[in-house]
Amino acid sequence: MGFHLTFELPFTTPLLLVVEPAPRPGQRIVQTRELLDQARGVDRWSRYTDAFGNIVWRVLGVGQTLEVGQDLLVEVPASSDPQWPHLPKTPVEDLPDEVLQFLLPSRYVDSDLISNEAWERFGHIWGGWAQVQAISDHLHSTCTYGGGSTSSTTAQQAYVSGQAVCRDFAHMGVAFCRALNIPARYVCGYLGEIGVPTTPSPMDFHAWFEAWIDGAWRTFDARHNLPRVGRVVIATGRDAADVAFTTSFGAARLSQMKVWADQVDPDTRLPETWAPPLDRPAPADPPLG
Repeated sequence: MGFHLTFELPFTTPLLLVVEPAPRPGQRIVQTRELLDQARGVDRWSRYTDAFGNIVWRVLGVGQTLEVGQDLLVEVPASSDPQWPHLPKTPVEDLPDEVLQFLLPSRYVDSDLISNEAWERFGHIWGGWAQVQAISDHLHSTCTYGGGSTSSTTAQQAYVSGQAVCRDFAHMGVAFCRALNIPARYVCGYLGEIGVPTTPSPMDFHAWFEAWIDGAWRTFDARHNLPRVGRVVIATGRDAADVAFTTSFGAARLSQMKVWADQVDPDTRLPETWAPPLDRPAPADPPLG
């Protein structure tokens, strides 16, 4: 799996990129190769770890064109997302200190604006997992995928419009959970088409959400709303503002991109040299899923 991004830069421009998966429980990084060199418009780059434990690249782009990329092999479980339908809901007073921030509204998760509907629609459901699954079922059945969303659309706006991309489905899921006093966080990463019908559209980074239920973060994906195999987490945060895959401090136009995630043989190794994938035009807005 990996990505290849090309930016057009009229001036020297610093960028932050949240694009690299880190080792996590159930996620082992086997091998990586980066495309970051001066010949492709990179003056210098480094990594740091943010407040949420995500890997962030600091890149200084020079010249008219900047290319960055990564190819990597990641080992994840061969089974689909675990399902625990009988898990209870943890009272707020018993939640760990570190998850309390994921109960609060944030930039794209305006959970305070949908609190009344959340309790009217889901408040009667017993159990933490059952409530969150009911949220996912509802969003999946009532919101149409695609169209209408922009990079500034909030959870409440997407819900009212009935139009959503994966980023919106994640924000809406997080918003309804927080409104019901269930800590929830936004997740971005890779999701290949393993064990499901393939689609003709080019792949983008994907977004889903995790809810804190019975002592652990549990995976939910209102966009697809079925257990999937092969999720690779890049980053987690309060919402997409915390894990934007690109933040530029100056003019930087994304002109080409490619994202890929394929199942490979366990003995596979990356090629000795970087082989740029076929490019495709970038969408009008950053990829949303």
